[in-house]
Amino acid sequence: QVQLVESGGGLVQPGGSLRLSCAASENIFGFNHMGWYRQAPGKQREMVARIFKSGVLSNADSVKGRFTISRDNVKNTVNLQMNSLKIEDTAVYYCHAQRGLSEYWGQGTQVTVSS
Repeated sequence: QVQLVESGGGLVQPGGSLRLSCAASENIFGFNHMGWYRQAPGKQREMVARIFKSGVLSNADSVKGRFTISRDNVKNTVNLQMNSLKIEDTAVYYCHAQRGLSEYWGQGTQVTVSS
């Protein structure tokens, strides 16, 4: 059973930074892609950023220029560096991985941007 464990969420002021990390229980190159989604209260879950096995990156328009996704092949982690955070970035952030038709989700980590 694949496990994805997120860490790094918390409370930050607008304009601040946070770094999220997702640790996978197996080699991340076994997945077609991995990434981060988020869900704010009363809203649908949305894709934030993805990194494909080939290394190609995909970011939501709302975070371009502010968020950067990366991976650590040795530690089997996928990270999300979030800069210039805005109040509207407040959400539960979920790590996601896909292998074939199978999808895997972490338990989520809360990110709150507030003054």
